[in-house]
Amino acid sequence: MLNLKIVSPEKVEFTGEVKSVSVPGTLGAFEILNNHAPIISSLEKGVVEYTTQDGKQQLNIYGGFVEVKKNGVSICAEISPDEK
Repeated sequence: MLNLKIVSPEKVEFTGEVKSVSVPGTLGAFEILNNHAPIISSLEKGVVEYTTQDGKQQLNIYGGFVEVKKNGVSICAEISPDEK
């Protein structure tokens, strides 16, 4: 399992354990699974998808950054107004 934390300038949008995370990277979308190599990437406008025990969740973003290290995924993103 991955420990995911999604923060926006306004608040913490999500924190918890997930099975996978898909993000809209600047050079293309990519998926983060357990034991992913460490990475820092910028994000562009798109959809962040993550799979919890309750199923798939989606969050529309305008852009941001993602950092992955030791099964921890931190996303700092500007959230679309539709999501607030």
